[in-house]
Amino acid sequence: MAKVVWKAGTFEYPIPAVMVSCGDMDNSNIITVAWTGILNTNPAMVYISVRPTRYSYNMIKEQGEFVINLTTEDLVRQTDWCGVRSGEKFDKFKEMNLHKEKANFVKCPLIKESPVSIECKVKEIKELGSHHMFIAEVLSIDADDKFIDEKGAFDISKCDLIAYANGGYYPLGNKLGKFGFSVQKKK
Repeated sequence: MAKVVWKAGTFEYPIPAVMVSCGDMDNSNIITVAWTGILNTNPAMVYISVRPTRYSYNMIKEQGEFVINLTTEDLVRQTDWCGVRSGEKFDKFKEMNLHKEKANFVKCPLIKESPVSIECKVKEIKELGSHHMFIAEVLSIDADDKFIDEKGAFDISKCDLIAYANGGYYPLGNKLGKFGFSVQKKK
């Protein structure tokens, strides 16, 4: 099998498709972001990359905080819609029948329907070109208690999370192994 060379571009898939809430409980917005990820463990840090032309950009920049809300198969339509419609013209919470929930450490609302909401405080903004990267410290992870198992652990397999790849949304599917399973000694 031979590989075909394409011009350089963004093609590291799959990636998370998340809904980022910003603003406050009265004046808020949701922007769908696929350019997001983990940067560091201690302190826990994440990033989102947003075009400066987006309606949410200045809300996040001025307030210095946002919430990353993980998305599910049940939220795929809302996830897509919030990514193609502007908060300047639409109240996305209202239009998509999503509900605001008060956060613990930021003024931004959580999306109640999301199984996990990650409260973030911006530490740095890197201007990279078409997008600016908001580097943020994780202040809190708010998990829906229906996904907490009897041992008190979060069971992510029950969330039906989705990923984004090359213009499409996909279910994550079944777990294939766990960290370190390839070197684990057999019992």
